[in-house]
Amino acid sequence: MPNSQNWLPADRLASPLAPDLHDWLYEDKGSLTRRLTKLADGAFSVTPLTEGWQPLREDECAALGVADGSQGWIREVFLSGHQQPWVFARSVAARHALEQSGLDLLHLGSRSLGELLFSDPAFKRGHLEARQYPAEWLPEAVRQPRLWARRSCFNQDDLHVLVAEVFLPELWQAARIIP
Repeated sequence: MPNSQNWLPADRLASPLAPDLHDWLYEDKGSLTRRLTKLADGAFSVTPLTEGWQPLREDECAALGVADGSQGWIREVFLSGHQQPWVFARSVAARHALEQSGLDLLHLGSRSLGELLFSDPAFKRGHLEARQYPAEWLPEAVRQPRLWARRSCFNQDDLHVLVAEVFLPELWQAARIIP
């Protein structure tokens, strides 16, 4: 299984990305939800796929600074424009830190986690990293190799929420970008 070393900041990539792709992965430090809503002319939605307590992946444990095999809250959703999935997002937080924080992430439903994180000034966003996301980590409906993803960690005191966003081909079509 790939480890956290596969997630890289822009200056550590083997070769530069096309400017449009680089912009989506590294330059846009604002809310992806807002950017997708604008691209979709307001026809944006969040479709929850999975939410609950599960063991975290090895790369997630490393990024959160917890022991391998730690339990965490995992939320997987599709971010859609015009009812078409554009982004697969996976957000995780270590169980102990989330329970101690008092933050209720367990009942977001179809609300955007990104909007919650960006609207709370107590959360600080860490640096962006990107990689081509392993196909086996994707839901069957969108599983394919070599899709670009980015991730960053949002921090509030001892709580770290790791958010990974996988950009699906339908997004590039809508944005008129060739990745």
